[in-house]
Amino acid sequence: MSRDDDVAAVEFDREALLRTFLAEAEDALSQMEEALIALEASGENDDSLATVFRLAHSLKGNAEMFEFSQVAELAHVIEDLLERLRNRELAISGELVTLLLRALDALREMVPEAAAGSAELPPAAQGSLAALRRIATRNQLDAQPTAPPPGAPPHLFETPSPHARTLRVDREKLDRLMNLTGEISIARGRLEQMLKNPAVKRRTILESRREADLLHQELRDVVMQLRMVPIGPTFRHYLRTVRDLAQSHGKQARLVIAGEEVEVDATIIECLRDPLTHMIRNALDHGIESPAVRAARGKDPCGRVTLSACLEAGTIVIKLADNGAGLDRQRILARARAAGIVATATAMSDREVDQLLFEPGFSTAETVSDLSGRGVGLDVVRQNIEALRGSVTLTSRAGEGTEITIRLPLTLAIIDGLEVGVGEEAYIIPLDAVVEAAAFDPAKRSPTNGREVLHLHGKRLPCARLRELLDVDGTPPSRESAVVVRCAGGEAALVVDALRGEKPTVIKPLTKFFRGLPGISGSAILGDGRVAFILNVAALLPPGEPCLATSIQ
Repeated sequence: MSRDDDVAAVEFDREALLRTFLAEAEDALSQMEEALIALEASGENDDSLATVFRLAHSLKGNAEMFEFSQVAELAHVIEDLLERLRNRELAISGELVTLLLRALDALREMVPEAAAGSAELPPAAQGSLAALRRIATRNQLDAQPTAPPPGAPPHLFETPSPHARTLRVDREKLDRLMNLTGEISIARGRLEQMLKNPAVKRRTILESRREADLLHQELRDVVMQLRMVPIGPTFRHYLRTVRDLAQSHGKQARLVIAGEEVEVDATIIECLRDPLTHMIRNALDHGIESPAVRAARGKDPCGRVTLSACLEAGTIVIKLADNGAGLDRQRILARARAAGIVATATAMSDREVDQLLFEPGFSTAETVSDLSGRGVGLDVVRQNIEALRGSVTLTSRAGEGTEITIRLPLTLAIIDGLEVGVGEEAYIIPLDAVVEAAAFDPAKRSPTNGREVLHLHGKRLPCARLRELLDVDGTPPSRESAVVVRCAGGEAALVVDALRGEKPTVIKPLTKFFRGLPGISGSAILGDGRVAFILNVAALLPPGEPCLATSIQ
């Protein structure tokens, strides 16, 4: 090997190590952030303090290995300050934790810049370094830290930055992937030999093909498992967001997390960041009251925002609830009428009033602030969630709080779907949304409260023809079918021309021309080469209408 080859190999190794350093540094900073918030909440937490100290020490050592002196220096000063906290020479306070958090923000900015070759210390880092040094060298036992340095960038409204588009994969899954790849290659070779041999019976060839199909399906399942990641790290990013938002607006609030172990497609997690940020901002601005108001109402001065996840019937359900003031429906309705969204004489149910919050441009804020007032919020949440083939609903109780529920598919790559036909067109309904399919009997359809209802198996189901919803030309056939689907709040029936069976569906993104079409969330290429649209059932049904399956009395 030549000298040039040796140099190239060293450079390659450094690049690989640098990528590892960047990923580990981001994880370490996130863990330090969480531990500092836990330390602030408890006041005395040796485990949290030890965690922050250990991670700061590791970050300093890794930075020194790459000769990132500025990063190592700031990490060292943080380490000195944490040492004084461990020795009880300094008292834990909100101001001190804020300063340490801003130092982490500075490190988060410095690390990638250092990796890119920059040796300059950003202004925010300079301020944090100076303030930390002053506190770390004080002699008083419980000295209070100075105010945060002017110009330090607040973390308040940042959406958690996504990690590099990489995933850590269990080695056993990779081994299984390799084994399946080998088995599929063997099965293909065996099938090819059978096809070349005219003496082999057709039944034998079909059996061999079925075996290959089973291997391919298992391979698909393993690949999908590789894309699944726990939702907990995404939820924990918002611990800092809730803390900073509450403090900046004179409120007290804490984030409670449940269901951290639930796994979901990594792509969905990336798409959830903006909706969750909007929901948390709304909860802290419109929901959680000030400490004085909460105390006067007999509540804990510190409000609670709960972020939870669970699995239900092949979907992931994410809920964000607060124990704040709840919705003022009279005020919402008055603002909607003043804005011309609702006619003055129109009577509306509580559910319909709640849905007004998802209207574009709607806001109840009296003034524009850094949190609200521009009419951008829950309508963005609805648009983003429906683009993921999901649904969002809201419930509230006056004086007790508000809860927003998001339902999403577990994956955006491959789904099991039910192909249906309307005229010459083919559509895919995600199988997770399908309850059952049955023959449609027009005699069992009747108008109720201004909408069509289908009587099926002792239940009244809201009913709509897919042909009419999608404005497909032509005349319905004499025999139609009804597909009962899950939607926000219950079930409904979609009437289609034909049922064409279940099939695994590879989801293809829509082009710009088709984006924004109501009720369409993607496309798929069928076995015969035709293109079928994938339906978003929640977006197809009329907004604001209850979608409940009620028993016939």
